[in-house]
Amino acid sequence: MPTPTELNLHQHSRVLEITFDDGAHFNLPCEYLRVYSPSAEVQGHGPGQRVLQLGKEDVGIDKIEPVGHYAVCLHFDDEHNTGIYSWDYLYRLGSEQEQLWREYLAELEKAGHTRKTRPS
Repeated sequence: MPTPTELNLHQHSRVLEITFDDGAHFNLPCEYLRVYSPSAEVQGHGPGQRVLQLGKEDVGIDKIEPVGHYAVCLHFDDEHNTGIYSWDYLYRLGSEQEQLWREYLAELEKAGHTRKTRPS
């Protein structure tokens, strides 16, 4: 599995930029990373138990903490910090970003939540 060669957090745009050793390059918004956190709080404890995260449009990342040589723990400014983002999981989030983002937006709509947009 590819491993990151570069990891840059852009605070103002709230984007985590990640480059892998196979040449893949992803720009992952903090909101996207937060709503797809691998934590049990978000994913649940089994299939079909994922909890839709609402109101995360303005979330940012305060700190990135290495976890061994295989992952990072992202500390979000809404105090969520229990997800361990393995390199495999970050690569999957990058590779499937378009599809997963569409699914998230559809889930919000189904729940009757209107996502607020951030000013540029």
